[in-house]
Amino acid sequence: MNTQLESVSTIDASQVTQLIRGRRSMQPVQFEAGRVVPEALLRELLENATWAPTHKRTEPWHFVVFGGEGRQRLATFQAELYREKAGEKFQQNKFEKLQQSPLLSSHVLAIGLKRTQEVPEIEEISAVACAVQNLHLSAVAHGLAGFWSSGGVTYYEEAKPFFGLGPDDRLLGFFMLGYPKSGATARSTRRPLEEKVTWVLE
Repeated sequence: MNTQLESVSTIDASQVTQLIRGRRSMQPVQFEAGRVVPEALLRELLENATWAPTHKRTEPWHFVVFGGEGRQRLATFQAELYREKAGEKFQQNKFEKLQQSPLLSSHVLAIGLKRTQEVPEIEEISAVACAVQNLHLSAVAHGLAGFWSSGGVTYYEEAKPFFGLGPDDRLLGFFMLGYPKSGATARSTRRPLEEKVTWVLE
């Protein structure tokens, strides 16, 4: 069983702040083509993901990792499911994007939620989101780029069995992972803190 580190007193708080504020989402078109994230590093990122907070320790997250030829399996599945479900709303460019997009990443991680009845669903969704944040921050710390997408077949009930999910489980999207191209950048801003915090001190 994995156990927590006994002490985090040696961590530089300013570096943690820099990491959190420096995290950015980068589209797979900004990834370096053909460069693969080593398996040992990928396992470290996933292990860090599992240390997210989880009420009653249900650990609801479930990741399916597509790499190598597995990315093509994902691409074919999602494109064909889209073709089947789209009907009159079918768009050829979207179909082609679903065929091609997984191949731009080193790995694509399907983000699943394995549902239990022990806690409210919103708490389980929040736990999985925290796990993805752990994953993304860890990726940035290692010089990787990541992007959480909730597009494609995310909300198709018919997609769940492909990712090992049951009827009560949820597919929460896909995390695209790779190395950023040289010079690739992503900008972001945040509104002032005063707009989003109410202080009650007495």
